[in-house]
Amino acid sequence: MHVLQSGPAGESGGSRVDQAATNARSASLPAGKTVLTADEIGRALTRVAHEILERTNGAADVVLLGIPTRGVPLARRLAAKLAKVEGRPAPAGSLDVTMYRDDLRLRPARTLGHTAVPATGIDDKIVVLVDDVLYSGRTVRAALDALNDLGRPRAVQLAVLVDRGHRELPIRADYVGKNLPTSQRELVHVLLTETDGQDAVILSMEAGR
Repeated sequence: MHVLQSGPAGESGGSRVDQAATNARSASLPAGKTVLTADEIGRALTRVAHEILERTNGAADVVLLGIPTRGVPLARRLAAKLAKVEGRPAPAGSLDVTMYRDDLRLRPARTLGHTAVPATGIDDKIVVLVDDVLYSGRTVRAALDALNDLGRPRAVQLAVLVDRGHRELPIRADYVGKNLPTSQRELVHVLLTETDGQDAVILSMEAGR
């Protein structure tokens, strides 16, 4: 059995290790202002989950499809929250939009993501697309085209963790974790434990501006 020895001033070795891990995580954060902490992200997703339940009468016919990369873990988190409230599984999957993007010919070298549709399918379902940041709306437009090739849902809704504005297409989110007014010179970094080892939303200035 390993016993932790006390360090200086009564500080345990475990505390020093925990502090070192915290410092390492902080050092890996992008430079900028933290606009959502891990706890705030959790609360925002809980609120969005309850809004989905209210608007879809219990989410019995809801299928959540996350847009890679960070929309996928967000969809899974929302599915878990819906299941916890309703006591039944909430189908969740992923929807790759790479080949449907309107800038593909301008930037042809792209890594394909993964599309995984739950066994329930999407026909006559309420599909909730999930993404981390809503910006121009072009990614969502691509997702709608991709969805059209998979089936015919009864309705399509959109849930995003952050809506930063600057829309270029007439697209609006149905569920928003945080409305974040930004300038086009600013960058929104969404960090999630599943992809980045921690949860945070950081607002920074574009390099060279």
